[in-house]
Amino acid sequence: MSDSSTWQPHSPSPQRATSGRHRKPAGPGPLTALRVGVTTGVLGTVAAITPVAADAVTNPAAGERESVTMELDLTSFLDSITAETADAVRQTGEAHAREAAAKQAAAEAKAEAKAAAEKAAAEEAARQKAAQEKAAREKAAREKAAREKAAKARAAKAAAAQAARTSAVTPGSGTTTSGTGAAAVIEFARGQLGTAYIMGGTSATGWDCSGLVQAAYRQAGIELPRVSQSQSAVGSSVPLGDLRAGDILYWGSPGSAHHVALYIGDGKFIGAQNPSVGVVERDLAYDAPSGAVRLL
Repeated sequence: MSDSSTWQPHSPSPQRATSGRHRKPAGPGPLTALRVGVTTGVLGTVAAITPVAADAVTNPAAGERESVTMELDLTSFLDSITAETADAVRQTGEAHAREAAAKQAAAEAKAEAKAAAEKAAAEEAARQKAAQEKAAREKAAREKAAREKAAKARAAKAAAAQAARTSAVTPGSGTTTSGTGAAAVIEFARGQLGTAYIMGGTSATGWDCSGLVQAAYRQAGIELPRVSQSQSAVGSSVPLGDLRAGDILYWGSPGSAHHVALYIGDGKFIGAQNPSVGVVERDLAYDAPSGAVRLL
């Protein structure tokens, strides 16, 4: 039993001696161990990469001696990984750049196609507009030509009507003076009194109103139009208050009269009146005419 005067209650117990085989030998130290651990644990296959590193793991005494070599191998390995990573990043960036360039080229091509389509549409619209304007001009020109033609036709018709009113008679085989002509006309008309009225009649067997007037004027060498409408538009218009023997009387409107007769003077006329009375002489008061024209 130990002496109590020398015993201390909380004194640390003396360290037990350990055998030489359990004592930790002097080695590479904590840094070397860390490097070996990183190499074997994190990287996993450093021993396969270099025999020196494997020997450092199994032989700690050699680890310190070869630590620099392991560091260099690990650095080279990390550098190779870093280079591969950088190359992968570079390749990825280049791929992205190529993709962006392809998208940009596609967008530019699409924009060019759109611009070309818009240009073509604008050109087509301009062509159609020009064609429509040309068609409108041609139509306007045709309409103008038609109006001018119609105006000329109307002018020609008016001139012809005026000529008919003034000289639309054809000279016969003989010529007479105004007085002699009127006398011949009246004499012939008097000779037909009592003759029958026949619609369309042009001879002594029967007359209609215009047939009698035409035949009477033929005696004065003047060939009149056949129907009363035309006969009412020849020569010059005469007021009913200024009539002269030989003037043509008409009932209706000039150019569309429905009956004609011959003024013989003294307020009387001779005409083929109707089927009931035939050719008769009457006073103007019996049936006042609408107007009169003069040729003699």
